Amino acid sequence: MVEYLVKTDKEWLLWLNDHHTPFFDRLMVTISGRAEWIPLYVALLALIIWRFRKQSAWIILIMVIMILLSDQAANLLKNGLQRPRPCRDPEIGHLVHLVNGYCGGAYGFVSGHAANSFALATFVTLLFRNIWLSVVMLTWAVMVSYSRIYLGVHYPGDILGGALLGIMAAWMIYYVWRHLPGRKSP
Repeated sequence: MVEYLVKTDKEWLLWLNDHHTPFFDRLMVTISGRAEWIPLYVALLALIIWRFRKQSAWIILIMVIMILLSDQAANLLKNGLQRPRPCRDPEIGHLVHLVNGYCGGAYGFVSGHAANSFALATFVTLLFRNIWLSVVMLTWAVMVSYSRIYLGVHYPGDILGGALLGIMAAWMIYYVWRHLPGRKSP
């Protein structure tokens, strides 16, 4: 069963990674970047401060802890499981299209980009309970995650694992925050 999943993961990666254009190469590098999303993060901070006023400092602190938790958990899994990134896989590495020759670190399971973006998107969705904001945030998380497959640095399974890790981290942190003693309902 594991062999079948690994084989399927490689096949999906090669199919998804095989559709390239110079325009999408540049776009996916931008989407995958972290600094490019600073305006989104600033807008979220402003929205949290505007909506939650006195509680906003605690919410922001909790979000920082959540991102650190999901990021460190992803790194622990990568180093513990040591699954090579597609571009470093001896079986298929030569078939993977890399943009600008970038391959990333040695290991890829689970994707830190997916874990962090899905943690943030899930937490914001739970926090605001607004359909439009939820759609925007989840679309952003999917785009960031897909860019990692497009760029050849993660398998779809790495993305799925990272997304699940991020969602679980967000639910856990949100649950703890909701049940803190003395916390006022928004």
